[in-house]
Amino acid sequence: MSPVPAVPALPADASHARSPFGTAPSPPALPRVRINATVNAGLRVLLLLTVLPRGCLCGYHEKRLLNSLLASYNTLERPVANESEPLEVKFGITLQQIIDVDEKNQILTTNAWLKLEWTDYNLQWNVTEYGGVKDLRITPNKLWKPDVLMYNSADEGFDGTYQTNVVVTHNGSCLYVPPGIFKSTCKIDIAWFPFDDQHCDMKFGSWTYDGNQLDLILNSEGGGDLSDFITNGEWYLIGMPGKKNTIMYQCCPEPYVDVTFTIQIRRRTLYYFFNLIVPCVLISSMALLGFTLPPDSGEKLTLGVTILLSLTVFLNLVAETLPQVSDAIPLLGTYFNCIMVMVASSVVLTVVVLNYHHRTPENHRMPQWAKTVLLQWLPWILRMNRPGKKISRKTILMNNRMKELELQERSSKSLLANVLDINDDFCHGNNAANPPTVYNTRSTFGTPLTARPSTVEETSASLPLSGTQRELHTILKELQFITNRMKKADSEAEVISDWKFAAMAVDRFCLYVFSLFTLIATVAVLLSAPHVIVQ
Repeated sequence: MSPVPAVPALPADASHARSPFGTAPSPPALPRVRINATVNAGLRVLLLLTVLPRGCLCGYHEKRLLNSLLASYNTLERPVANESEPLEVKFGITLQQIIDVDEKNQILTTNAWLKLEWTDYNLQWNVTEYGGVKDLRITPNKLWKPDVLMYNSADEGFDGTYQTNVVVTHNGSCLYVPPGIFKSTCKIDIAWFPFDDQHCDMKFGSWTYDGNQLDLILNSEGGGDLSDFITNGEWYLIGMPGKKNTIMYQCCPEPYVDVTFTIQIRRRTLYYFFNLIVPCVLISSMALLGFTLPPDSGEKLTLGVTILLSLTVFLNLVAETLPQVSDAIPLLGTYFNCIMVMVASSVVLTVVVLNYHHRTPENHRMPQWAKTVLLQWLPWILRMNRPGKKISRKTILMNNRMKELELQERSSKSLLANVLDINDDFCHGNNAANPPTVYNTRSTFGTPLTARPSTVEETSASLPLSGTQRELHTILKELQFITNRMKKADSEAEVISDWKFAAMAVDRFCLYVFSLFTLIATVAVLLSAPHVIVQ
């Protein structure tokens, strides 16, 4: 220990004792004034504090140590004993918080602390020679420190660290822990949004020293320190592994060493599930309910158009939430597009159903394929039955066969049998009981069962008619007119009923198909995602 510097001798009237570390000069004598006891006690305390030594042992030696270390220290010198050997720098990072993930600009903003450790042979001293001082805090601008920067920085100032003091120990070990807000570029993959995982790299390395001059060593094999991490509300941190890389760049022939930390994060899907997916499913289910609404209510098309407009407004709000990038189509965007197409198709098919429902025989004639598909096979597949008619595969085949036989039978009947809708056998069976007039009428206007039936006009044109026969002819014409009108009314009512039942069958078919489509689309989106954990 160095000797304490000499202190000038005090005057003989000095009333203060000599300190083992030197004697401090006495303050000037206080004026003798009358003061109360409280002020007198305060002055005594102040006098006692004034006469104490102005510096302690450690502060004095720390000052002397700093002067000794920094007197000839050069901040440009790489602190190695042998210039042919690289300086080893241990590098680590402590992640504090994930501040923001900007999908549009592909920037990750984090709050982290860097940790750099190296040995400076110029900053070593003997503890016993400097009053037991073991460590110092020195500003980084007075020392050499490695120029480690983040290569993929997106900050305006490029380096977002705050310059803190360097902790130097007596054996030359230097510890530099600068905190900072880091903005790093990150390739955002939104193909599975909102069930996506992101891997963002933070690449650190020396900007000017190559691997032969400065060697970065990963401080921890497990990667970054996550002990003080603050949980993010949008992202779940999976891990932060680190890796040391040695890369040969095209600009320089020397190898450059860097340490890359990969922040592995997973998006929390609870917000998107209950605010995007569930409302979309509910809106699409309302579109399905439109197929159960009767066409005569008049609100069937209005309901479909209203649902389509509400879904369009909802998708405009969702578009602001989706990442605005064109590298890939988000999974949620694909699902919304499918639902949008489904709702639009439901409106189109609702128009078709209303068109079928309000068709009349005067405007439309149902083709044979429509009768077969819409009135027979489609209701049979959907298990639909008309009142008083049971549809099955057997009845469909029997009805088709009976229609063929009916056409053949009608073509072989006489005129009177067709008009009165009776059989020729009935007329033959009652010939003996009938008056001759009726028999003559059948002989005149009818033909045998095997011949073609004669019309009223053909019969009247071929044979002269008596008075009674003329009256019968007029009655037959009136009966034929009335029968034709009744048959036409029944036929029109049957055709209208067929069109309405066809519209009902199409409505039921659309209900099943779109319900199945919505269910499959929702399940496919959830199952195709890498993870479906709602957290």
